[in-house]
Amino acid sequence: MAGPGVFIAFEGGEGAGKSTQVARLAASLTDGGHSVRTTREPGATALGTTVRSIVLDPANTGLSARAEALLYAADRAQHVHEVVRPALAAGQVVLTDRFVDSSLAYQGAGRSFAESDIRSISHWATEGLQPDLTVLLDLPPETGLARARGRAAADRLEAESVDFHERVRATFRALAAAEPGRYLVLDATGTPDALAAAVRDRVAVLLGAGW
Repeated sequence: MAGPGVFIAFEGGEGAGKSTQVARLAASLTDGGHSVRTTREPGATALGTTVRSIVLDPANTGLSARAEALLYAADRAQHVHEVVRPALAAGQVVLTDRFVDSSLAYQGAGRSFAESDIRSISHWATEGLQPDLTVLLDLPPETGLARARGRAAADRLEAESVDFHERVRATFRALAAAEPGRYLVLDATGTPDALAAAVRDRVAVLLGAGW
């Protein structure tokens, strides 16, 4: 945690509903009188927009896995510097769609790099910043990919194999199991309303009375 604000990350595989739940929680918190900053990775800054266009473009078939990991880390370093830390210092509730766990899952397990290497890069990029709460929206890859591909053409990561996405899911679940006090794990096959209610209940505990 940095500053008086609160930092909440939403994680999960493709099509899990992260952006929907970020928007739902932001609306609830705003109605409750909180100052809220919503953001995402990659793409929350001008630099991040460029990174996003590179790492998600299916035409970039020649991008090496190491270059991909470093591009995500560069996006995260700028994101934390330009968006997250200033908002936390201002006392805002920061809601991010993806953070370090996504790199551990996608570039670590997905690309078969050592988790310790990806964790080290991310720790350096963020200066050790960690969410106060991580909401994991857990969904079978086949279900999530069908949802994602129903919205638009598959991006570079969505086009990966089901086996890749199974490794990603397993890592998200393992990360949550290792630190249960900092995670809220939800079955993302549930309705958006039910998921939003569960998130609000957990955040109410985090923020305390009068949230």
